[in-house]
Amino acid sequence: MSTEESNDRSSSGTEPGYASAMAELEQILEELEGEDPDVDLLADRVERAATLIEICRRRITNAGIQVERVVAALESDAE
Repeated sequence: MSTEESNDRSSSGTEPGYASAMAELEQILEELEGEDPDVDLLADRVERAATLIEICRRRITNAGIQVERVVAALESDAE
């Protein structure tokens, strides 16, 4: 398994990784921006997009926390 593949899986395996979530969001956006979006699927697609956005936000927040921890550890080692 490549690093990208392992980074794209959640620890539980049920939630898409950041890259997959962004790709799916882009697909949903293309569908919604199309000339004739399927109104019957609109609410479902918007709800899915909201879920994917929350996943991406959570992953970005977690990555930021991990970076802060690494930087703090490096700074404490330097002192």
